[in-house]
Amino acid sequence: MDGQQDRPPRGELRIYLGAAPGVGKTFAMLGEARRRLERGTDVVAGLVETHGRAKTAALLDGIEVVPRRTGVHRGREFTELDVDAVLARRPEVAIVDELAHTNIPGSRNEKRWQDVEELLAAGIDVLSTVNVQHLQSLNDVVEKITGVPQQETVPDEVVRRAEQVELVDLTPEALRRRLAHGNIYPAERIDAALGNYFRPGNLTALRELALLWVADQVDVALQRYRAEQRITETWETRERVVVAITAGPESETLIRRGSRIAARAGAELLVVHVQHADGLSPLVPLDLGKYRKLADEVGATFHTVVGDDVPTALLDFARGVNATQLVLGTSRRSRVARLFDEGKGSTVVRHSGAIDVHMVTHPEAGGRLRSWLERRSPLKPSRRGVGWVLSVLVPALATVIGVLLRGQLDFSTDVVDYFLATVVVALVGGLGPALVAALLSAGLLNFFFTEPFYTLTVHAQSNVTTLVAMVVVGVLVALVVDAAARRASQATQARTEASLLASYARTVLTSTAPLPRLLEKVRENFGLEAVSLVEKRDGVWHRVEECGPNPCEEPDEADVDIPVTADVHLTLRGRALPAADRRVLEAAAGQALLALRQQRLAAATAEAERKAEATELRTALLSALGHDLRTPLTSIKAAIGSLRAQDIELSQEDTGELLATAEESTDRLAGLVDNLLDSSRLATGAVRPQLRPVGYDEVVAHALSTVEHSEPVVVAVDEHLPAVLADPGLLERVVANVVDNALRHGRGAEPVAVRGSTHAEYVELRVIDHGRGLKKRAADSAFAPFQRLGDRDSTPGIGLGLSVAKGFTEAMGGTIRAEDTPGGGLTVVISLRAAREGER
Repeated sequence: MDGQQDRPPRGELRIYLGAAPGVGKTFAMLGEARRRLERGTDVVAGLVETHGRAKTAALLDGIEVVPRRTGVHRGREFTELDVDAVLARRPEVAIVDELAHTNIPGSRNEKRWQDVEELLAAGIDVLSTVNVQHLQSLNDVVEKITGVPQQETVPDEVVRRAEQVELVDLTPEALRRRLAHGNIYPAERIDAALGNYFRPGNLTALRELALLWVADQVDVALQRYRAEQRITETWETRERVVVAITAGPESETLIRRGSRIAARAGAELLVVHVQHADGLSPLVPLDLGKYRKLADEVGATFHTVVGDDVPTALLDFARGVNATQLVLGTSRRSRVARLFDEGKGSTVVRHSGAIDVHMVTHPEAGGRLRSWLERRSPLKPSRRGVGWVLSVLVPALATVIGVLLRGQLDFSTDVVDYFLATVVVALVGGLGPALVAALLSAGLLNFFFTEPFYTLTVHAQSNVTTLVAMVVVGVLVALVVDAAARRASQATQARTEASLLASYARTVLTSTAPLPRLLEKVRENFGLEAVSLVEKRDGVWHRVEECGPNPCEEPDEADVDIPVTADVHLTLRGRALPAADRRVLEAAAGQALLALRQQRLAAATAEAERKAEATELRTALLSALGHDLRTPLTSIKAAIGSLRAQDIELSQEDTGELLATAEESTDRLAGLVDNLLDSSRLATGAVRPQLRPVGYDEVVAHALSTVEHSEPVVVAVDEHLPAVLADPGLLERVVANVVDNALRHGRGAEPVAVRGSTHAEYVELRVIDHGRGLKKRAADSAFAPFQRLGDRDSTPGIGLGLSVAKGFTEAMGGTIRAEDTPGGGLTVVISLRAAREGER
């Protein structure tokens, strides 16, 4: 906490943004620096590129210049910002030109903006410059405009974080005049620049890009301020047109009309669809995919908001984006219906406040009744068939009961029977059968049970009311049944879609091969012949992944084509699918793109890890070889040189000693080479152990005979221990390496000990030393290649002994681990499975 309190507040970054070189960014930056200097601010020039312009260089007079750091790259000398020198000087303000510049290799940071970040973190304010072509998000656009690729870029977020971004603007004509007068480039470069990069069209486009980018940043700052101050009313700082669509057929008309309104006003266009909170649309759920595509085509952004109160949700969204105009379709409701409910459009107009509302007419306006009559019943065909049969049988049954019990039942009971018949038919068959049943029941009641009998004449007013009520009840009950069935169908569809989407997301997140498994699921779920993900590279379509026979090579071959991006499509072959299924397929296509990126990222990560491991291994190997192989070679060369020297008289004893030295060094060198070869064999998987029963006692004896040691080794391996299943040669190398490691690193008050014991189905061999042991939590790293107790001493060896021992032990199906020796030291435990009776 104290460290955070002592840390200086972050410095402020001010950036001068230009559309092209030569507009005067550095000149404006130095002008601001001089103004601050005159006000008494401590200002230094960390790095300023004057490009030989005299007027720019003149502004540096009187400003302290921090010497640059010099470096050499490809035989040439370069100067860069000296970050350490600026930090040591600790001015209030530092001038650092050309924020997007790439430093030469070997510099403190790769990019100059990273140098600036260090200065800001130290509490130093920074003045800097950048051209619009260096912004990362616009880099490719600028290349298309000018034809000149920009190698140096700066992330947009770095510029956005600046406390102030000042646009240095100059008209194309004025900039070309400056260039022609020699104020930007030397004379030999002027003609080429005017005819290429500095063409009027290029400069106009670059200027517009810069203006739009800065306008977006101003808009972001305004939105942030409105959110912080909790301002909800609309500020008409910029025209924004919001088009509200209902997913009905009029939506296309609304989007196109909204596009024309936005184009005339030079406004931003947004398309919004309000979804009910329960996930069910109040209209027939149509495919929104084509409306999203249409919105993209007219340059609009597509949004979906959730809310049960559509007018409130729509107005909240419009105010949230600071919209100035709202485009709605006129109501589908009939004039009679609007007498009872004004409709969503009228509610929006009444509460819109400062937002202008456009009510757009369309062919579907006022057609709610027609569309209601034309839409299909949501009930199953079999259920509707039963309803049609019952529409005749049930009223007929009520008539038979009434006629047979004429003397026992009064007229009201007959009316109730017919009402019940109508309700039953409505519940079973829906609207059509209910209407037939209601009309038939009314006619039968009038004919058989209303005076005058056996005629269709009605005299009493009450009887007329009864007949009309019967029809109304039938219609109302049928409407309720239709609505319930429709909502149930929508809920089932939504539940199915949610289940599929969850399954796809789970596959991408949990599967080891997410993309093939995802395509297989799509193929199974929709009963398709083949599913493939295709990608366009260099203008040619390539299959990235496929599932099923005869997959599509390109989108034009597909029965269903789902674009994910412009260059990635999900293609399906087998049958055409209904529009409702495309919603799920679009989501699946998005998951497929995510899985593809995840797959490529995993491959790139694995390749990067492999290269890092190889680099680390190579570095460690070279470091080890530089000393440990050179040492015995030097000893051998010195001994042989002494023996061959003509001017030195050697006694027999001296000659023997030199030969012994050469032999000892040769043995050590042979051991190092053996370990290197063994490590290479393990890395390539070339170790193939020949397992057979072998006793630890005989292996330890052979191993100790190959290890040079002047100190005693205590062996406590009972010859009656069970034999282990191992390769004798490999096991001998394992024991020899572990014992050799203990002798070299485990010198202590007590000698190295080798002990054997049994544990469950395994026989363990412990090599115990009483040396310094390992650091805490370093046991696992002891078996890594080129580890030598943290490289803390000059003990010979390249740190491969335990690594090779681990590899050989695991190849034989055993384990090897390191433990702390009680009282200090290291114990290495070799554990192998005991040989069974049938294996002996």
